[in-house]
Amino acid sequence: LISALAVATLAGAASAQNLSNPAALREQAPPVYKAKFDTTKGTFVVEVHRDWAPNGADRFYNLVKNGFYENVRFFRVISGFMVQFGIHGDPKVSAPWREAQLKDDPVKQSNKRGYITYAMAGPNTRTSQVFINFGDNASLDSQGFSPFGRVVTGMEVVDKLNAEYGEGAPRGRGPDQSRMQMEGNAYLTKDFGRLDYVTKATIEK
Repeated sequence: LISALAVATLAGAASAQNLSNPAALREQAPPVYKAKFDTTKGTFVVEVHRDWAPNGADRFYNLVKNGFYENVRFFRVISGFMVQFGIHGDPKVSAPWREAQLKDDPVKQSNKRGYITYAMAGPNTRTSQVFINFGDNASLDSQGFSPFGRVVTGMEVVDKLNAEYGEGAPRGRGPDQSRMQMEGNAYLTKDFGRLDYVTKATIEK
């Protein structure tokens, strides 16, 4: 008989292997699901609606389910605007996701306070980075930023995430995303040691 520990170890190894292969993570999400984020400041829960943004909802479901966001830093926290996260701490894992770009979803919801949306650098460039709106950022709607869920509990935790570093380099004094991609959490721990981060993220049953 295989022990429960062995099964858990095998499952963990499979998830780690899947995280390096975005093509393997294409399970369709339920119509509505909740993702629980335990962080260094407390816990918040995101409720995702697949009909708001199907491509985004499916990607987020697979990332959370397979442990992608664990130990991921909230690296861009701009008070009154939004908090961004989603670059994996291991450069070997983050590398393939930079190329795993999603097709855009039409914008069906507004970027209101507590709504979660993918970061992007132009049309069809969404990957694994997401942000939660601190305020009502309706100006993002016309730019194609399509919310796929919203924080339903723990928004006060999101509000408390450390914002001392603010905007990222080169415009601000926060982390440089290119260095994050190349050096991972080693860079952030050394130079931005007070960033808050996700300790565990799970799909709620």
